[in-house]
Amino acid sequence: MVKDPHAFWEKQRAYAFPGLSWNSIVTKFTVMVTDPATIRHVFNHNSKDTLLLDLHPNAKMILGTRNIAFMHGPQHKALRKSFLALFTRKALSSYVVKQDAIIRQHVAEWLKIAGSGSPTEMRQLVWAMNAETSQSVFLGPYLDDPEVRTEFGVRYRAMTDGFLAFPLKFPGTAVWRAMKGRQYVIKVLEGASARSKAAMRAGREPGCLLDFWSQQINAECDEADAAGSPHPHYSSDIEMAYTVMDFLFASQDASTASLIWTLTQMAEHPDILERVRQEQLAVRPDLARTLSGEVLSDLPFTRQVVKEVLRFRPPAPMVPQVAMRPFKLNEAYTAPKGAFIIPDIVSACHQGFTDGKAFDPDRFSPERREDVAHASNFLVFGHGPHYCVGKEYAINHLMTFLAVVATAADWKRTRTPDSDWIKYLPTIYPSDSIFEFSPLSPADRIKAEQ
Repeated sequence: MVKDPHAFWEKQRAYAFPGLSWNSIVTKFTVMVTDPATIRHVFNHNSKDTLLLDLHPNAKMILGTRNIAFMHGPQHKALRKSFLALFTRKALSSYVVKQDAIIRQHVAEWLKIAGSGSPTEMRQLVWAMNAETSQSVFLGPYLDDPEVRTEFGVRYRAMTDGFLAFPLKFPGTAVWRAMKGRQYVIKVLEGASARSKAAMRAGREPGCLLDFWSQQINAECDEADAAGSPHPHYSSDIEMAYTVMDFLFASQDASTASLIWTLTQMAEHPDILERVRQEQLAVRPDLARTLSGEVLSDLPFTRQVVKEVLRFRPPAPMVPQVAMRPFKLNEAYTAPKGAFIIPDIVSACHQGFTDGKAFDPDRFSPERREDVAHASNFLVFGHGPHYCVGKEYAINHLMTFLAVVATAADWKRTRTPDSDWIKYLPTIYPSDSIFEFSPLSPADRIKAEQ
């Protein structure tokens, strides 16, 4: 259970009655839910009288109780409504430009490393690329002090490392360092929020996600002033800081895992990678030109591949909830108060689809349309009150990465006896991701075009 939790539950599920499986872990009664309809039922309930997200044992210590994952009710609903301004077509298109530039920079560095001729474990390199992308997209010009940016990266990394540590909090432990890291990160983000709101008041064009949100918050505060009402609870610098920190975390490990799975699946399926290249060359013959939101919309097969990566290996496989009182899961069973209820996203995403355990992007083609037929099973981004608001951002990020790396490099996977195992960190990764990169030559591009 500790070393490979998802495999543990998958093996037990084979012996359980359909949809539900239970165990008692360190005296905590736990129910795993694998039926998609029951999972949606679970996700639809989020209140102090039904179910509340519990996430990781270290989550509240590291992220604090202000984390959006722990919110519910009217305040949570109002906060999420304010996020609509962050994911408009205009905003998403501006993010793609930043994503493109940073991904190109990192892929170029990977190709330099590949010059040594030795295969490289890519997980940490991809993590670093993703962290820089998130910080640039979300904070833009507000991490402009090089020393602060470096320290921010160190403290932010300490926070993520804390999630892999034993839940013990005293000076010197990983959890303690993670909590200290949060204090520094929040201080930086609080200052960035104040600067962003001032910049938007001054009429500057939004240049990052924080700017789009500041613009929205300024407008809401103006409306509140005109009506003689209090400002939204999330409009203070400190509350904005906590929310932006939540965005950083939501985009970090989940996206890193999906980026790694993208590399892995393309190495395992070179025929699919070749089709991605053909589409890139047909739609954007000038590969040096920066990608845009409009170009991404003209890459249907690349989008199919990304959606299949997400379906095949949902990065967040289990989403723990705690029952605040006896909770009826179905007509036959009610979970007791205090029980952990864990929706199994991997199991849901593998059900219904044709040969669901196989990697097959064509299932999302206009001809087969399995994404429509089995939309209720595609629970990668959750469902209900905590449905992921950054869905399109995440898909665009993966598409941009695949578009850039597929036309700049070729890569081979070095397989080991552990390559087919899944590692839980707590998002899921291949047990190893060792690749050897090489530049994609003009001749290779011509071949792909033909």
